[in-house]
Order: sequence, then C-alpha cells, then structure tokens
Amino acid sequence: MRFLTTTTALAICLAGSAMAEWREDYAVIKIGVLSGENEADRIARTDFFRKHLEDTLGVTVETFTAGNYDGVVQALAAGQIEFAWLGSSAYAAAYTETDGGIKPLLTSQNKDGSTGYYSIITVRCDSGYKTIDDLAGKVLAFADPDSTSGYAVPYFNLVQQGYEPSVFFSAVPFSGSHEAGVQAVVNGTFDAAATWQDNEVNGVYQRMVTKGMIPDGEVCAIWESPEITSGPFTALNTLPDDMIDDVTAAVESFPSVDPEGFAQYTSFDPADENPQTGYMRVDHDRYQWIVDMRAWLAQQRRG
Repeated sequence: MRFLTTTTALAICLAGSAMAEWREDYAVIKIGVLSGENEADRIARTDFFRKHLEDTLGVTVETFTAGNYDGVVQALAAGQIEFAWLGSSAYAAAYTETDGGIKPLLTSQNKDGSTGYYSIITVRCDSGYKTIDDLAGKVLAFADPDSTSGYAVPYFNLVQQGYEPSVFFSAVPFSGSHEAGVQAVVNGTFDAAATWQDNEVNGVYQRMVTKGMIPDGEVCAIWESPEITSGPFTALNTLPDDMIDDVTAAVESFPSVDPEGFAQYTSFDPADENPQTGYMRVDHDRYQWIVDMRAWLAQQRRG
C-alpha cells in the first residue's frame, strides 16, 4: 500500500511538473483573430473566449488583431503569436508561408453536425440584380485577399462558371472586411460584395441587421458557392505537445463550461435553427484542396 501511495505521489508530481513546464515558458499566450467585422465588435465578442481560456489554463491570454487577414498570417509565420483562428484560405496562406509549420486543431460544428458554410454575393434588394449575369460591367467587391469566402472561393468558382472577374466586372476592389463590403453595398459604393453565411438566417449581413448596422430587408444574396469547410483553430508546430493538448481541450470545453459566453462569442440567434454548438478536431488533409486552390489563384495572378 505504501508503494502504491509513493508511486501515485510520484506520478502526481511528474504530472504537475509537466503541467507547469509549458506555463513557465508561456505565461502569456497570444491568439490571432481575423478582421471579419468592425474592431469594437470583434474585441467585445472574442473577450468571452479569451476569459474562458484564461480561467481554464491559468495563464494570461491576449488576442492579436490586424487591419487585414495577412497581418494575422504574418504574425503567425513570424512566431509573434502561438495560435490563431483562421479561415480556410488564411490557413492555407499561413501553411504555405511557414512551409507547413502550423497545424489545424479544431473547427466549428453546428447543431446538425455540419462543419461548413457558404460564400455568397450580396446586392441591394432594390437594385434589380437577380443573377450574376445582371452584374456585367458592375463593381463586385471582395473582402480580403486571404479570405476564403470573401475572395478565394467566389473568385475560383466564378471562373469555373465562365465569369472571369477581371473582365466580366468593371472593377473588383477589396473592401478590407466582410462588414465593410456589405455596408458599402447598402451605401451604394459597390454594386455587389462577396461575404459568407451559414444559412439564410445566420451570416454576415444577417448579423449586421441584428446589431443595427443596416436595416432589415436591404441586402439580398443572389449567388451561393458550394459548401466550404469552416476554418480551423491553428497552432505553431514548434509549441510543446502538452501545451497544444491543453489549449485544444480548453477551447473544446468552452460551450459546456460557459454556455452564455459561448452564445455571445458565436452571436447566437434564437431564430437560427442550426446554430454553432461546439467544435470538432481536424487535420491538414481537410484543407489541402484550399491550399491547391490558392496555388491556382496565385498562378492566375502571375499569368
């Protein structure tokens, strides 16, 4: 009995030492967040996530934001942040930039088990535009060069459908973020803008209505892409394995440990019949097609 007690005590000491080890080197964890919405809303929403990780892991957690997607990608590639929530295309950009030096850990999962969303092209409902053909010679705004739903997927699929954006539209500027693009459509600056939605009641423009940023009924979607795999929560490969395991588990526990904070973080809408309910573990194979698509897009730009 004494031997068992001693062995157990030794195991506890070793486990405690291992737990403390990565915390001694990483008393502060920095997590990158993409610029999908305005800065104030982004910070307020992600603060629930940040506080949960601090409470669970016992370390200081800081969120890193940038004016565009590439700022987060470059910060991850430079080792200035350890983790990041990335869209699929931004993950592919970071994977390429780091020569495979990052790995995806988790992606969001909806109530029905789905882990995807859609790129859409939005217009003013009163514009008279009903299809892509109606936008010939008009201005289509993409969100950001590293946005999956706001650039890579719509650009790639439009070309596959016979619409070369640089030729078909009069201009294809970048708005800087999804919300900025939709707002510019409402204001009449752009004729159309690419963004995303999970379904007809939950997406960028629907959340902007909920937040009072735009009136209800002014924005309509006239085009939708095939389903896109949701982007991953990503880590640098150089981090300690036990650190990655602990942070991954902490993120997974968020919905059950702090359901109210999780609802705020995910902008839960009671009208949404298929809300985000948690996370699913993923690996790189899930995103290889996005890496290939970005390579194709880069080749087109060079051409």
